[in-house]
Amino acid sequence: MNWKHGLLSTVFLIGVWQLVIIMTGIQRFILPPPWTVLETLWTSRALIAEHTLVTLTEIIIGMIIGTILGVATALNLAVSTTARAILRPILVFLQAMPVFALAPILVLWFGFGIAPKIIMAVMIIYFPITSAFFDGLMKTPTGYMDLAKTMGAKSINTLWHIRFKAALPSLGSGLRLAAVYAPIGAVIGEWVGGSKGLGYLMLLANGRVKTDLLFASLFVLAFVTVCLHLAVDILARRLEKDH
Repeated sequence: MNWKHGLLSTVFLIGVWQLVIIMTGIQRFILPPPWTVLETLWTSRALIAEHTLVTLTEIIIGMIIGTILGVATALNLAVSTTARAILRPILVFLQAMPVFALAPILVLWFGFGIAPKIIMAVMIIYFPITSAFFDGLMKTPTGYMDLAKTMGAKSINTLWHIRFKAALPSLGSGLRLAAVYAPIGAVIGEWVGGSKGLGYLMLLANGRVKTDLLFASLFVLAFVTVCLHLAVDILARRLEKDH
C-alpha cells in the first residue's frame, strides 16, 4: 500500500467524519469531533503509550509462538499421513469453535496477567499460519520433486531444501493474515479480564463515557495493526524474493 494513498484515505475519512457530525448534530459523547480525539491523543499520550506497550508485547509474543507452532505443525502434517489423519480434523474443529468464547475460560485458568492474552493471540493466528504453510508444502512443483527423486535426495533433505523453500510464499501469506488477527486476540483477552492494555483502556473509557479517549485508543490500535502488517509484509516479500 502506497503511503500517499493511505494518507489520502485517512484525510478523506476524517472529512466524512466531521461532515457527519455537522449534518446530524450528534452529541459529542456519542461521536466526538476528530480534532477532539486528536487533542485527547496528545494530552493522554503517556497513558495511551503505557497501555499500547502492553498490548504490543502481547501481540509480538503471540505472533512468535503462533508462528513457531504453526510452522512445526504444518511440517508434521506434510511428512506424516498419520498426523494428517489425526490432527487435521482437530484443527478444523478448533477453528470452527468460537475462539472468543474461550477467553473467559483462559482468564479463569491463567489469571488476569499477560498469559491469557498471549494464548488468545496464539490461538487466533495458529490455524491461518498452519493452513497456509501446509498448503504451500503440499503444492511443491512436481518438477522439483522429480529432480530430487532422480538425484536420490533423502526425504529430510527434500523437505528442508525444496519443499520448505517452495512454501515460503504461502507462509508469507499466512503471516500477513496473522498480523491482522493477532491484535484481535490480544484485545479480546484484555476485554474479558485485564488491568492493562488498549482493550482495557477502551473499556475503562467507555464506562466513564470518555468517548474521545475510547476513539483515541481505537485509532492507536488500528495504527499499531497497520504498522505490524507493513512490517510482516516486508518480511514476507523477502521470503518470496529468497524463494
